Amino acid sequence: MDYKKIKTETEAITRNKEDFYNQTGNIYETVAILSKRANQISVELKTELEQKISEFATSTDNLEEIFENREQIEIAKFYERLPKPTLISIYEFLNKKIYFRNPLKEKSEK
Repeated sequence: MDYKKIKTETEAITRNKEDFYNQTGNIYETVAILSKRANQISVELKTELEQKISEFATSTDNLEEIFENREQIEIAKFYERLPKPTLISIYEFLNKKIYFRNPLKEKSEK
């Protein structure tokens, strides 16, 4: 998923607790789902950022290269301005873009 195109808040806001309870029936299960999804998003963003930064890596660094590498600084600033992974996972959950299942519930229903 392209996290750069998600239009969500960049700051924490007050939300209705019932919105998180509706899909799972258990607020703790919802928190676990959001936590796991936020970790997935964080790993994806970190990997993508490391790939872009590695393009600028050189075998020998000198003081001039460190101060003149504006492109690398701009990339880092761009990723800093993105919404945090937790906020992205909340957005996805509330818009029903996360697939989740609970094997224990499935087992008890059979």
